[in-house]
Amino acid sequence: MPELPEVETTRRGIRSALRGSAITGFVLREHRLRWPVDRQLGRELTGQHVVDVHRRAKYLLIELERGTLLSHLGMSGSLRVLPVDAPLLTHDHYDLVLDSRQCLRFNDPRRFGSLHWVTGDPELHPLLAGLGPEPLERGFDADYLAAKAKRRRVAIKQFVMDQRIVVGVGNIYASEALFRSGINPRRAAGRVSRERFERLVGAVRDVLGEAIRQGGTTLRDYVNAEGTPGYFRQKLFVYERAGEPCRRCGTPIRQFTQGQRSTYYCPSCQK
Repeated sequence: MPELPEVETTRRGIRSALRGSAITGFVLREHRLRWPVDRQLGRELTGQHVVDVHRRAKYLLIELERGTLLSHLGMSGSLRVLPVDAPLLTHDHYDLVLDSRQCLRFNDPRRFGSLHWVTGDPELHPLLAGLGPEPLERGFDADYLAAKAKRRRVAIKQFVMDQRIVVGVGNIYASEALFRSGINPRRAAGRVSRERFERLVGAVRDVLGEAIRQGGTTLRDYVNAEGTPGYFRQKLFVYERAGEPCRRCGTPIRQFTQGQRSTYYCPSCQK
């Protein structure tokens, strides 16, 4: 699934082409996404200008003059800026057509992506309301995490992956951040010291920042706005490296299932 770095990479890739452009049409080829897309959406969008493109958690917010398009890439989706006459691929589900003779095209083989039209404050939409702070912005620090973790028995990896605690720290980046901060993923959140939370906050920021600079992590389906993969996978310390030697100490990386997801860690480096 595209995680925060992949979504942020997409935002940066499409923003320059969209911002300031007028929408001349909306072509909907398949409305059956995770939630049905309004078949009449083109009537609302046509004629509006794109003000800006933002990100909240794993959602892209395309701000228009009279509302906001709230887009999610789902499990396998991608958004690319293409000429309007670019040949269609299988699973190209919609085009947002621009006055530049380009379009924003959404491709999603699994159809778990979504597109909503929101008027008013998009932060109040049910998909965004109740989300935790952004990990790369103010509000996410050791004091905040320690307060939220107090007396919590949930494992620290599941704790930092809870979108109500902090957004965008998915499975890959949680595993990598816990390795960098030396914390065993099974440790109860309430038993992590403030000093270790300080290290974890720094590790989360570092790993997400590096992933964004590398264009994300391609594991299966993800490509960015230019149709190219991300390269952060080459930098991974533990994720999908079960049985391979730790890059720090040489101990074989271990894998176990945690919250129905694979967790990877070094038993020597993480306590």
